[in-house]
Amino acid sequence: MKATRSYGEKAWQFFAVLLPIFITQLSLIATGFCNTVMAGHISEMDLAGVAVGVNLFMPFFGAALGIISGLTPVIAQFYGAGKGQAIRYTVKQGFYWTFALALVFLAFGWIAVPLVLPALALEPHVEYITAHYLMAVSCGIIPIFLAGVLRNFIDAHGYTRLTMLITMTTVPVNIALNYIFMYGKLGLPAFGGIGAGIGSALAFTLNLVLNVAVVLTMHPFRDYRIFHDFPRPRFASWRRQLAVGIPIGGTMFTEQSIFGAVGLFMTSYGTAVVAAHQAAMNFTTIVYMIPLSVSMALTILVGYEVGARRLRDAHQYVRLARVLSLVFVGSIALPLTQFKGQVSAIYASSQELQTIIGGFLIYAVFLQMSDCINAPLQGALRGYKDVHVTFWLAVLSNWVIGLPLGWLMANYGGLGPYGYWIGLIAGIAVGAVCLIIRLRKVEHSMRKQNA
Repeated sequence: MKATRSYGEKAWQFFAVLLPIFITQLSLIATGFCNTVMAGHISEMDLAGVAVGVNLFMPFFGAALGIISGLTPVIAQFYGAGKGQAIRYTVKQGFYWTFALALVFLAFGWIAVPLVLPALALEPHVEYITAHYLMAVSCGIIPIFLAGVLRNFIDAHGYTRLTMLITMTTVPVNIALNYIFMYGKLGLPAFGGIGAGIGSALAFTLNLVLNVAVVLTMHPFRDYRIFHDFPRPRFASWRRQLAVGIPIGGTMFTEQSIFGAVGLFMTSYGTAVVAAHQAAMNFTTIVYMIPLSVSMALTILVGYEVGARRLRDAHQYVRLARVLSLVFVGSIALPLTQFKGQVSAIYASSQELQTIIGGFLIYAVFLQMSDCINAPLQGALRGYKDVHVTFWLAVLSNWVIGLPLGWLMANYGGLGPYGYWIGLIAGIAVGAVCLIIRLRKVEHSMRKQNA
C-alpha cells in the first residue's frame, strides 16, 4: 500500500485491496453453497441436519475469527507508522492467545452440543447428522485459528491477493473432499451431510500449511522472522490485542447468532421450511460477500491511513466505499425478484421446496440492501479501532430490535416464518442509521485530536 492523492488513485488502490478479498470471501462461501446444494440433493434430512449444524457452529466460529481479525487494524496501523518490531511482537503473541482461544472453543462445543441438540426436538436422523457434522468439523479448529493469525498479518500489509490465492487453492480441495465423503467416492462409505464436516476439517489444515509457507518464503513476510525467537507469553499484550478483537468478535457473534437463532426457530415449522430457509439464507450470504469484502478492505485502508495520520484520506476511502457497495449490491439484488424460480431450482429438486425458497428470496432482496449500507460502516469504524460502541449497536439492532420484532411478526402478525426475515431487515436498517451517526462522531473527534 502507498499514500494516494486523488480519488482516482484511491479507487485504484481500493480495488487492488478489495478484489482479492472479494474473491477470497466468494471462494469461502462457495464451500457452504456446494455443501447446501449437495446435501439438498441427498435428502431433506441431510440438508436440515447440515443447516442446524451450521446454525449452531457459525455464530461461535465467526465470533472467534472476528476476535482474531482484531489483529488487522492493529497491524495495519503499525505498518502505516513504520513499526516493524511491534508487528513482529504482535503476531507472535497472537499465536499464543489464539491457540488458547481454540482450546476454549473446542471445550465449549463438546460440553454444549449434547445439551442443546435434545432441546431442539429434531427428528432422530437429523439430530444424528447435526451432531456428527459438528464433531467432524471441530477437528480443524486449531489449524484454522492459527491460520487466521497469519492471514490477518498478510492482509494488514495490503497483500490480499496472497490470501486470495491460498483460499482459491483450499476451497476446490474442500469441495472435492466434501463430495467424496458425502457421496462415498474412491471406495469410501457415503457419510451424507456428515461428510461436509470431514472435508472442511481437512481443508482447514491445508489452509494453515499454505499460510505458513507464504510467511516463511515470501518478501516482506519472511523478513519479520515470525517463527524465530518466540518471546514469553505476555498477558498485558494479550489484553491490548483482545481489547480490539473481542468487541469485533462480539459484534460478529451478535450478527451471526441472530441468523442462527432464526434458523433454530424455523425448526418449529417443519423440516421443509428449515431446508428452504437455509437455502435462501445461503444465497443471501453469497451476495453479502460484496459489502463484507468492502468492509474488510476499509478496515485495512482506513487503519493504514490513520496510522500515517492522513485522516482526510481515510474519510475519502469511506465515502468511496459506501457508494460502490450500494451500487454493486443493488445491481445484483434487485434483478433477483425476476429470477427467484431459477435460483430456487439450484437448491432443491422438489417443486414444493422450490416454492417455499422463492418466498424467502423476496425478503432476501431487502435484507441485502440493508446489509450493503451497514457493513462498510462497521469496517470503517474498525479501521479507526472504534469497536466497543459498534458492538453495543449490533446488540441493539439484532437482539433488542431484530429478533423480538421478528418473533412478534411471526407469531402475532400472521406472517409465520417470513416474519423473522422482516425483523432481521428492520434491525439491520436501524443499525445502519446508528453507525452513520457514530462514524461522523469518530471522524470529528479524530480531526480535533490531530489538529
